[in-house]
Amino acid sequence: MLVACHECDLLHHLKPLPQGGVAKCTRCGAVLQRHKRDSIDRTLSFAVAGLILIVLANTFPFLAMKSEGLVQETTLITGVQELYRQDMHSLAALVFLTSILVPFIYIVGILYIFIPLKRNRLPWRLPFIFRFIRYIGPWGMMEVFMLGILVSIVKLAKMASIVPGISLYAFVVLIFVLAATTASLDPHLVWERLEKPRG
Repeated sequence: MLVACHECDLLHHLKPLPQGGVAKCTRCGAVLQRHKRDSIDRTLSFAVAGLILIVLANTFPFLAMKSEGLVQETTLITGVQELYRQDMHSLAALVFLTSILVPFIYIVGILYIFIPLKRNRLPWRLPFIFRFIRYIGPWGMMEVFMLGILVSIVKLAKMASIVPGISLYAFVVLIFVLAATTASLDPHLVWERLEKPRG
């Protein structure tokens, strides 16, 4: 497999690395490839956990506000709907894409690719789908959404009692699970499997 150094553009012919192996550029010493241990199993485990957490985060109440005996519960999609009702259509679409849709597509895409790879099979349209999920990955900005929620909670705490729901906890854990999924994913392994002849 030919790989160009990201630092100096020198082409290298890489062979499969052993467990935990690292390939470096012969010219500048930059890391070309790092073999991640149990990449398929770890990525699959985190992706399955992420899918469960996304379902929880979008099913159960996110926050509940108690004021003078009245209780009002909100969900993730409620915030998007409220932004839309207030004629902030672009912001509503951005929040929906970055906090709900993109993370869901990313995790489903990972499962679509890595479940067949675990069984030594190649999924349909692997190159296109893998490039697509690698492209949309950075658009899942759940931590930015979470920061906005925390700021809102601090402001609303003076007017009402804020009760966090199951969805909020699932959302927080999901942020870390998505980061772990990305960290455990070995892109070189996917391309190596694609180059191998099918047996």
